[in-house]
Amino acid sequence: MRHVLAVISLFSAVTMVATSAHASGMFPKGNGNKANGEKIFQQGKGDVPACLSCHGEDGSGNDDLGTPAIAGQGFSFLRKQLEDFATDRRQDTTMFVMNANAKGLTPEDRDDVATYLTSRKGGFKGSDLDELKKGGSVEVGMVYKGKALVEYGSPVRNDGFPKELGSKGAGVPACKSCHDFAGRGAPPVYPQIGQQRYVYLVNQLKKWRDGSRANDPKGQMQAVARKLSDDDIHNAAAYLTNASPYTVGNTRTPYDHAH
Repeated sequence: MRHVLAVISLFSAVTMVATSAHASGMFPKGNGNKANGEKIFQQGKGDVPACLSCHGEDGSGNDDLGTPAIAGQGFSFLRKQLEDFATDRRQDTTMFVMNANAKGLTPEDRDDVATYLTSRKGGFKGSDLDELKKGGSVEVGMVYKGKALVEYGSPVRNDGFPKELGSKGAGVPACKSCHDFAGRGAPPVYPQIGQQRYVYLVNQLKKWRDGSRANDPKGQMQAVARKLSDDDIHNAAAYLTNASPYTVGNTRTPYDHAH
């Protein structure tokens, strides 16, 4: 019971802080040099190649390369990932270049790139699941099962949940508990995962699960991912990659409102 109350209190506190920050227009959009960030993204700097060479000209990522969409992602998240790559708190085990690339940029450059990318809307386009299925090499999950997991979670899981983090029968929380409706993101802490590339989502969830990625705040993602089966991961990614960020009857997300 104490564990449940603690989780509720933590979620309430995060929600109130996020709501207050949003209402006051305090979500950080970056104050770096956007022009310099654009130049690095398009042309690179020194030994650091252009970001678009892996992430695409529009920053929407690439399933064949396993790279994520980054254009339009929250500033704080982007800035943290670049810093974590630069300090080796996160290891790039996909393209094996991000650690060297981040080290090749100054802290100001990393601010600039994150500022530029945050200003770019429309970079999240999701993956074409039918095309991925045609190749035969990518296992694609079931969208309707993924929606249930993302929006509602799973109340009971008995497989390997660490005792220090809760009871053995504790369930998987809904992804939207942190990442908001349909994974549209909850800046400044939680990134947008809705409409993210399918292959990237699957790879990262598996990395959280096996511990090869461990730069999450308070180990939150690792704790959740350790309770997910391969089917869970494929299903959640299948739903998220094409999930609409808009609620019924609303043509704007919360972050599009002028207030």
